[in-house]
Amino acid sequence: MNRKKYIEKSKRWIVKIGSALLTQDGKGLDYTAISDWAEQIARLRQQGIELILVSSGAVAEGMCRMGWTKRPSSLPELQAAAAIGQAGLIQAYEHQFQQYQIQAAQILLTHDDISNRRRYLNARNTLRTLLSLNTLPIVNENDTVAMDEIRLGDNDTLAALVANLVEADLLVILTDQKGLYNKDPRYHEDAELISEGAATDPDFISFAGSAGTNIGTGGMTTKVIAAQRATLSGCATVIVSGREENILNRLQQGENIGTLLIPDNTQLAARKQWIASHLNPLGKLWLDQGATDAIQYKGKSLLSIGVVKVEGQFKRGDVINCFSPSGEVVASGLVNYSKTELDKICGISSKDFIKILGYSGEKELIHRDNLVVF
Repeated sequence: MNRKKYIEKSKRWIVKIGSALLTQDGKGLDYTAISDWAEQIARLRQQGIELILVSSGAVAEGMCRMGWTKRPSSLPELQAAAAIGQAGLIQAYEHQFQQYQIQAAQILLTHDDISNRRRYLNARNTLRTLLSLNTLPIVNENDTVAMDEIRLGDNDTLAALVANLVEADLLVILTDQKGLYNKDPRYHEDAELISEGAATDPDFISFAGSAGTNIGTGGMTTKVIAAQRATLSGCATVIVSGREENILNRLQQGENIGTLLIPDNTQLAARKQWIASHLNPLGKLWLDQGATDAIQYKGKSLLSIGVVKVEGQFKRGDVINCFSPSGEVVASGLVNYSKTELDKICGISSKDFIKILGYSGEKELIHRDNLVVF
C-alpha cells in the first residue's frame, strides 16, 4: 500500500512523547515544546483523527522541582519524583489544550491494570468512552504506586498496550532519532535510515541501539518491541524524530519521514490481545520439539505429553509462557492446571490424568483458543 494512503486511512492514533522532547534537558518541563505539541494535536483532531497521548515527563519534572540532577535509582525516590511532577505535567497540558477547547483526561496505568482481565476491560471501556466524548486522554504509567513486579518499565511499551486496548490504527513514537537505522547512527557514519518494513522483521531488533540519555528509560530496542506488540491488534507504527518542525501534521499529510513499521494481515482477537499483553507471566513450560512444532506450525493445543519441565508458581487460569528446547518463548496462554497438578502430569498422556490426579480434567494444558503463538 502507498505510504500516504496508509497514513490517510489511519483515523485513531496513539502518540507517545518521551521525556527528552518535553523537558529542558532534564531541567523541568519545556512549556514552549508542550505548546507546540498541543497545537499539532489540535490540528490533527480538526482533521477528524481520534487521538490518545501517552506522555512521559512526570519524573523529570519532579526531579527539577526537587533540585535533583540525576535520575533516582531507588524505587521510592522515583515514585516520589513522579508524584511531585505529575501534577505539573497534567496542569501544563490542561492549560495548553484549553486554548483549543479540548478537554483533557488523565489516565494512570500499571501492569496490574493490564494483566487483570476485569481491570483490562475497565481500562479499555474508559478509554473508548473518553474518545466517544471527544476528549483527549493523556496516559502515563502510574509510577507513584507501581512496584518493580507490576511496572511496565517504559512508555513505549505502555503506548503499544494502549494501542491494543483501543485497537488504534497508528502508533506514533516520537524520539530524538530520525527513525530506525540499520546501524546506530551515533557511532556509524554510514548508517542508513529504514523508511519502511514489516514490524515483525527479526533484523530490526539487532539494528536497534540503546538509550542515549539519562532522563528517559527506553532506547530504540524498546521502540521496535513496542511496534511488534502493537501489531497484535493490527496497528502500524511510525518511529520518527520529535525534533523536526510540525512533525505530526507532516506525517498526517503522508510525507516520507521516519520509519513506518507495518503489521502483517493477522489481528488477534481481543481475548488473545489481553493474553499477549502480560509482560510478567507467572510460570514457564519447557516443551519438547514435537510440542513446539505442533503449536507453532500445526495450529494445535498444548498437551501435557510434550512438556518436559515446569517452573514458577501459578494456578488454573493464569498466563504462562511456553519455551522451545532452545530456550525461545514460542507462546503464551491460559493454563488449565495449577503448578502442583502440572508437576504430576507433565510428560504423560491425558488419558492417564484420572489415575494420577484422581479426576479427569481438560485434556489440553492450554487450549488453542487461549494460546498466543509468537
